[in-house]
Amino acid sequence: MEEVVENEEIIERVAALDIGKAELVCCVRIPGPGGRRQQEVARYSTMTRSLLALADRLAELQVTRVVMEATSDYWKSPFFILEAAGFETWLVNARDVKHLPGRPKTDRLDAVWLCKVAERQMLRPSFVPPAEIRDLRALTRYRRSLITARTAEKQRVEKLLEDAGIKLSVVASDIFGVSGRAMMAALVAGERDPEVLAGMARGQLRKKNTDLTEAFFTTRFRDHHGWLLAKMLARVDQFSADIAEVDERIGDQIAPFAQAVARLSEIPGVSDTTARIIIAEIGVDMTRFPTPGHLASWAKFAPGIKSSAGRQKGNGASGHGNRYLAAALGDAAVATRQTDTFLGQRYRRLVKRRGKKRAVVAVGRSILNIVWHLLSDPDAHFIDLGPDYYDTRINAARARRNHVRHLERLGYKVTLEPEAA
Repeated sequence: MEEVVENEEIIERVAALDIGKAELVCCVRIPGPGGRRQQEVARYSTMTRSLLALADRLAELQVTRVVMEATSDYWKSPFFILEAAGFETWLVNARDVKHLPGRPKTDRLDAVWLCKVAERQMLRPSFVPPAEIRDLRALTRYRRSLITARTAEKQRVEKLLEDAGIKLSVVASDIFGVSGRAMMAALVAGERDPEVLAGMARGQLRKKNTDLTEAFFTTRFRDHHGWLLAKMLARVDQFSADIAEVDERIGDQIAPFAQAVARLSEIPGVSDTTARIIIAEIGVDMTRFPTPGHLASWAKFAPGIKSSAGRQKGNGASGHGNRYLAAALGDAAVATRQTDTFLGQRYRRLVKRRGKKRAVVAVGRSILNIVWHLLSDPDAHFIDLGPDYYDTRINAARARRNHVRHLERLGYKVTLEPEAA
């Protein structure tokens, strides 16, 4: 029979918090007389002064572990205050602590249930990075929000030009390049002559002068459009300035991890910006993830396993994980397709057989595995296996094995000898 080792130890002094926006319910369970458990349930405001009083009370009861659900962003204030007070603070997924069906549901009962489950060690803590990584994460996520907002404003500009009958985006691949911005600035200033506007083209766009003249020929661009265009361009410029300031701030914040960024940037497809995002999302301490598989599972870059009655169920989808990390890994995976590397060849092979989405997930997981090894060993550096790795090793071994099996099925005994040099 299979030997299973289970930890039946009960956490003697544990607290659980059911957190809301304005108040929380705290349940504490500690040893009592006669081997029984004593329980205290109390309500506290989520204001800082009240949370400090909660920390004092938990210290008085000698609580060692505090568990709370990840409720919106309301968990952050209690978590950070109790963490700073020296408690072992666990954030857990609400999906893991659902109450038994058919039972009444109140804040008090939820706190008691969470405390009972926590004291029996039936929960796993979520990953909460240290303070310096949290600060970096806030900056990189804000940067992405600014880029998203700027992209939305650029799309509004294109829609405005379409409304006015200007087809600049048909001719120019990037209407916000040097040429496009000069033309739109002239439109705002009152210029309406298509030939004059087309003459502002620079670089390769000059070859499309005739098409540009045709694109600017319209009778619908009015002062109303010019006023709106000026406002939209000003917002795009403001977003760009804000992004530059955030980038500078990120550069200051990432300085202690500059060596890690440099080593991650050695991975094909991983730029300095992508490396910063990866570090902001997973940190640099890989002891939180015992193996690369643990990290891939946490990031949801591993197929889900569901089986019942001996049969696999579902399509093996990985599920939804950290969307910021997923976006960075996805961008890195797609960027490898143009590289003459092992990862680039892996992406191109998988795209042909399984499609783009599966190729992105598979190559993203490979990149995540490499990241784990590089961050686990400060002296490690990335070494590319080369684009011919499959042909010279994996494919050759597979072909040899298949040929041998085919001959054996035909009744032959096969002996392989290497060709003489």
